[in-house]
Amino acid sequence: MAEFTIGEVERLTGLKAHVLRYWEEAIPLIRPRKDDQGRRFYRERDIELIQRVRYLVQERKYSLEGAGERLLSELTDERLAEPRARIDEARAELINLYALVRKWEER
Repeated sequence: MAEFTIGEVERLTGLKAHVLRYWEEAIPLIRPRKDDQGRRFYRERDIELIQRVRYLVQERKYSLEGAGERLLSELTDERLAEPRARIDEARAELINLYALVRKWEER
């Protein structure tokens, strides 16, 4: 897994280092790994989150707090999509089984 220094993330995102550090404090979802000297190493997922926040703040005019809440909501929806699909499949199967039992009882 590739990791990027804060300088590399500055170049990739167009955001200054102090902004990136502030966003880490304001949005706990952005968590670069830190080494023993406190140097930050960002993963690709961190950069994706930063770019999403930048879009929400700069283009969509969200406050930083609002962008963080939106990001959390999006990630929650993303994580729940698969379990929801499984629940829907199970529900459909139960409905089918119920219909079969009802038919069997009618005999």
